[in-house]
Amino acid sequence: MNRSDVISVLKEEANLSRKDAEKVTDIFFDAIENTLAKGERVEIRGFGSFTVNNYKPYTGRNPKTGTRIDIPSKKLPFFKVGKELKERVDF
Repeated sequence: MNRSDVISVLKEEANLSRKDAEKVTDIFFDAIENTLAKGERVEIRGFGSFTVNNYKPYTGRNPKTGTRIDIPSKKLPFFKVGKELKERVDF
């Protein structure tokens, strides 16, 4: 399922116009993105939670040449599935 599929489902299930369904979808995903950008946690009960994981810098290797490369620290979003969704998928 991609973004346009979500819009189509929302349009049909909530009896919205396509434009309104797009707006609702954009607002929802923007809210999640903005919260994660602030470093905060997003939890949707029964579905899962989104957090930001901090990764320390480390020294890696270029597989072709074998030279060492310093990898800087970074922050990446992480999703942890909720218990109810896990049980529903693994029926």
